[in-house]
Amino acid sequence: MARHGKKYREARGKVETRPYLLDEAIATVRGAAFAKFDETIELHMRLGVNPRHADQMVRGTVVLPHGTGKNKRVVVIASGDKLKEAEQAGAEEVGGVELVKRIQEGWLDFEAVVATPDMMREVGKLGKVLGPRGLMPNPKTGTVTTDIAKAVKEIKAGKVEFRVDKTGIIHAPVGKISFPAQSLIENAHALVDSVVKAKPSAAKGKYLKSVTMSSTMGPGIVIDTAAAEAGIKH
Repeated sequence: MARHGKKYREARGKVETRPYLLDEAIATVRGAAFAKFDETIELHMRLGVNPRHADQMVRGTVVLPHGTGKNKRVVVIASGDKLKEAEQAGAEEVGGVELVKRIQEGWLDFEAVVATPDMMREVGKLGKVLGPRGLMPNPKTGTVTTDIAKAVKEIKAGKVEFRVDKTGIIHAPVGKISFPAQSLIENAHALVDSVVKAKPSAAKGKYLKSVTMSSTMGPGIVIDTAAAEAGIKH
């Protein structure tokens, strides 16, 4: 059975076995960080839904007010004037059928894909490549659109897509260890608020069952769900 290293055990010792308020949790995560790189801080939310039922699927997007600390490489699959629009908005790669073929052949040096509706027949060929990576364009997340400039700029500004996994949990970033505490608090509230607003009408009982915060290498810290769901600013 795998054992945690000494540094992780030391970090774990700094976390009390109780629910934390967001500001406390962020201070504790930062105080327990031991990696030599700027770790990402994530929220893990266990929801009272059964994602095997289509009417209980939870997914959506949120533009974090202070971004994620990472500049995503954006690919745009479009045609005509939309290609220039995408370039001007800051997309790293733009193209049509030839770009689809390039991705089919194995090129995957990007973190987000945006497409125009007229190109979805071609983009559909990439389902087996992009789907498992969570990169398939979708109208529900604003990545299939005619407003290419807006989509690209939002992704660059820190747009985060969230989707409940098969175990009923959402995993999403809220920033970096190096972010000011207030920026992390505001990003976390923006994410939680968006997930709460995305509650399916078919979901019954307690919706936000648990919330845990952790850094890339650090231990999980349990968040007070009542305070998180109420959007209380500390």
